[in-house]
Amino acid sequence: MYEFEGFHNSPVQMNPKNNLLEIEEHMYILDDVEKPNVFRNMFPYSEIPKIPFNNRIVPTNMPKDIWITDTTFRDGQQSRAPYSTEQIVTIYDYLNRLGGPNGMIRASEFFLYSKKDRDAVYKCMERGYEFPEVTSWIRASKEDFKLVKEIGMKETGILVSCSDYHIFLKLKMTRKQAMEHYLSVVRQCLDEGIAVRCHLEDITRADIYGFVVPFCVELMKLMKEYNIPVKIRACDTMGYGVNFSGAVIPRSVQGIIYALHTNGGVPHELLEWHGHNDFYKAVVNSTTAWLYGCSAVNTSLFGIGERTGNTPLEAMVFEYAQLKGDLNGMDTTVITELAQYYEKEIGYKIPPRTPFVGKNFNVTRAGIHADGLLKNEEIYNIFDTEKFLNRPVLCAVSNTSGLAGIAHWINTYYKLPDEKKVDKGSQLVREVKEWVDGEYESGRVTVLTDEELIAVIDKNCKKLGIELV
Repeated sequence: MYEFEGFHNSPVQMNPKNNLLEIEEHMYILDDVEKPNVFRNMFPYSEIPKIPFNNRIVPTNMPKDIWITDTTFRDGQQSRAPYSTEQIVTIYDYLNRLGGPNGMIRASEFFLYSKKDRDAVYKCMERGYEFPEVTSWIRASKEDFKLVKEIGMKETGILVSCSDYHIFLKLKMTRKQAMEHYLSVVRQCLDEGIAVRCHLEDITRADIYGFVVPFCVELMKLMKEYNIPVKIRACDTMGYGVNFSGAVIPRSVQGIIYALHTNGGVPHELLEWHGHNDFYKAVVNSTTAWLYGCSAVNTSLFGIGERTGNTPLEAMVFEYAQLKGDLNGMDTTVITELAQYYEKEIGYKIPPRTPFVGKNFNVTRAGIHADGLLKNEEIYNIFDTEKFLNRPVLCAVSNTSGLAGIAHWINTYYKLPDEKKVDKGSQLVREVKEWVDGEYESGRVTVLTDEELIAVIDKNCKKLGIELV
């Protein structure tokens, strides 16, 4: 009778989730290679990265509870001018309101290096909110750990770079040296009773079973020894993650989450995904992480972050609602308030076509679309944007808007009740259309401003003896 390596001592057990007999996976040990494995077959630097497949499929495994975490004040500050202390506290207040009474925005992380950063931390902690919990981010060094102790943080994130690009080429260490160094810093935090969040930087270029899983196994041993949570944040630092079924790790998001949970032994509630948008996949990869076993998805407001940015927080609010069927107490109108605050008080210009928050995200310019909106706005609006975002659907007026577009603009801008709404047969609409046509016939190429339209409408209302308000 043959015995197969890795399974000859593994017990057969019933899995209560799927009611199938299963055999335990063999233990994964550190592969302390002499030379870095940089997956040159997938990441040939002089070519576009490759997405290979091996058709190994893992099951969906979405946790019962999923939530959002925030890095607006950490990763979000690495690509823009630093926020003032007052701005940080104001945004933190908004995040508390947006997350709602059930704490859907579970935590927010802060730098601790400057006095301004520390002042903001103290002021946010003084607010006394349960959520978002105020947490920190440090490098894996004793000097950074002193900052956490001085402030009295309950939890801190630690940078634990996990790809050979970082271990060999940046840190100039071997895998064994890196693991021992990381574990020593984690132990120091746990010795002080501080919960640890391990940021596995560059996981989508890491040796998942040669380093990441063995490292997570050791972290889970420390958690059991100290009885203090050790969270695992899977950081898609370069945006290489893909959500395609059957793709090869380390690029497969679902493969990574499966490995961390099933092979690394990390519970759902301690798993978190942190994505970047270098290949336009930040949102879909974050949703995939939820679907395959991650409880937390890390985000920043409007996706502001390093290089192409992070997963936008507002995007994951609506991803959650689509997956779960409700908002679990989140107040989505706060998203619009935040966008207005960024534009007016911070001076940050949100690209106008940005979903949910851009000036034109629910504005149509096509005349045929405007005609449909005039008949029923559900035809060309994604959902009731006025209800959820205080943003009624709009039609911009240009040479392509037609009578229907002008009528819709008037009805929406003036918030006319049903009995006073105008249609494309209205004389007022025809008069405005005549003026619009004249503008473009004379060579105009830009969209008409609200102020111009209001002036023309007021003039024609007086001429026709009409009162809109």
